[in-house]
Amino acid sequence: MLVGIPWISIITKAYRSPGLSGINLGKFLIKRVIHLLRRDMPHISIFATLSPIPGYMHWLLPKFASQIKLSKSESEDMKHFSEKCSGSNFIEDLLLPEEKEMILSGYLKWLQSGTASEIEFDKSECMDTREHDSVKDVTEITYELLTSREWNKSDILSEALKPPLLRLCARYLLKEKKRGKALDVVANFHLQNGSMIERLNWMADSSDKGIEQSGGIMVNYVYRLDKIDEYAQSYLNTGHIHASSSLHQYLEVITEVVPVFLIRNVNKAPRVAMLLFALYELYKYNQCLCSRYVVNE
Repeated sequence: MLVGIPWISIITKAYRSPGLSGINLGKFLIKRVIHLLRRDMPHISIFATLSPIPGYMHWLLPKFASQIKLSKSESEDMKHFSEKCSGSNFIEDLLLPEEKEMILSGYLKWLQSGTASEIEFDKSECMDTREHDSVKDVTEITYELLTSREWNKSDILSEALKPPLLRLCARYLLKEKKRGKALDVVANFHLQNGSMIERLNWMADSSDKGIEQSGGIMVNYVYRLDKIDEYAQSYLNTGHIHASSSLHQYLEVITEVVPVFLIRNVNKAPRVAMLLFALYELYKYNQCLCSRYVVNE
């Protein structure tokens, strides 16, 4: 929230045309709009957009699908252990423990409310999820709800999915990059023109297209006249993304990843898995890495 500072929202869209490839019209258009606005309202010095996030769900849903696929992988013989150690297969737990609990609780309430439509799950598996903290079951529920595109019609499901969707959206905008620049095309457009990411807006676009593209979330990009050139050069030269403290707060909790070979052996041979886990931790310590790893017991 921008308090005590005059500001105005500009609704923007990024248009792409093959004939204009390589020509940065965005910076010209934004400066032109700012010039016209300041001519009529000279007291305004901070401008903001209300922008879509078209690539968010396109990035997120495959992440969930990949996690489900890995978690369902069958256990392999210990003779393949060395191959797994040398590989880079990890199961990333996209959902925090409290988020999984909230989603499961909301989902069960939704089932009991009688408003559930054609989305069907095994309720017994959901109950097991709460007891054993299984990554697989809650992730599958979340994935099925998001792909159904009906979750936003239920206040219960919407409130349950709001925290993880906002947190993962902040990660998508701030951390997910391609060739050193923001993965989202609209984010890249505004950042290279000197903006900063200010705020996520829940259900700012509840249309079918908005739910399909970004889970209904829209974002404010803020242009401060005294910072436009500095932010643009910083982003273009180093890929650094300027963002408000409210965006960075979403990233304070680091999600944990679990080595696949540990997941595959923990139920079959828990003592062996714990030994492997200890060896793996020692290896990571020697590599001077600070990531945390957990084993489901």
